[in-house]
Amino acid sequence: MKVNTRKLAAAGMMTALGVSLSAFSIPIGASRCFPIQHLLNVLAGVFLGPSYAVGFAFSTALIRNLMGTGSLLAFPGSMAGAFLGAVLFRYTGKVWTNFAGEILGTGVIGAMLCYPVASLLLGNQEAALFTYVLPFFISTAGGCILAAILLGAMYRSGTVRYLQGMLKGTEQ
Repeated sequence: MKVNTRKLAAAGMMTALGVSLSAFSIPIGASRCFPIQHLLNVLAGVFLGPSYAVGFAFSTALIRNLMGTGSLLAFPGSMAGAFLGAVLFRYTGKVWTNFAGEILGTGVIGAMLCYPVASLLLGNQEAALFTYVLPFFISTAGGCILAAILLGAMYRSGTVRYLQGMLKGTEQ
């Protein structure tokens, strides 16, 4: 794989944003919604593509775990959503498929992938297969709503097209 230094730098900046803004949360019922990672997953899908999006999600989860501000559940959740959203966006070119991929990838697939992590690595024997679906779904829906607002403004101003061209190395 050829390394695109512009995409690598953008992924690094998104990782820094994901780590530094990970303390921002919104209380929803008995759970807390951490939408920034999901907002950034959607942006990574639009601007970076699947491989850089997964790398960014992995890096953010790794740094947060090393700092003690994250959990092992961040790995399957964020990476599955970033990958599925970016792949769907790449093949359709439609932003709504990125949102759908993020919600399905994180909210359902990633949440279900957390079951073996929780039961085997974290010792949570009470965890069921669908334990994390509702909290992950709430969090990813919040991030997708924020991403829709941000991307809507960016599309109207022409910023999305400009940044996509710049990250590919061809200014438009």
